[in-house]
Amino acid sequence: MPAQESNFKRFVEVGRVVLLKSGPQAGHIAVIAEIIDHNRAIIDGPTTGVPRQAFPYRHLTLTPFVLTKLPRAAGSGVIRKQLEKEATVEKWEKSSWAQKRAAVEKRRSLNDFERFCVMVAKKARRDTVRKTLHKA
Repeated sequence: MPAQESNFKRFVEVGRVVLLKSGPQAGHIAVIAEIIDHNRAIIDGPTTGVPRQAFPYRHLTLTPFVLTKLPRAAGSGVIRKQLEKEATVEKWEKSSWAQKRAAVEKRRSLNDFERFCVMVAKKARRDTVRKTLHKA
C-alpha cells in the first residue's frame, strides 16, 4: 500500500523558523533549537533579538522556512552562522507575509493627520483611475 500524502506541509522540527505570537518579542522570528515535549520547544533568535528560551507551541506560528542540517540542541553561535549562511532573515523580510505584517504595523502607527493624508492620496488615485478607465 503506497504512503498516503499528508495535507500538512509545515512540521515542528529542529531548524524550523517560527513567528512569535505573544510575549515581549511578539512579531519577531526565531528558530526551534530543540523540542522539549508535545507542548514546548526551545527557541533561539540570535539575529532577531529573541533570547534562547522554552516557548509553548500555541504561542508560535510555523513559517515555511527551515534551516537545513541544523544539529539538535545547537547553540546560539551555530544558529547565527546558519541563519547568515542561508540568509533566512532576508528571505523572511522579502516574503509577502512579512511585508503584509509590516504594512499593517505601519498603518497602526499613523497619527490622525497621516491617516488623513492617506485618505486624500487614495481619493486622488481613485479619481485618476476612474478618468483613465472612462477614456478607454
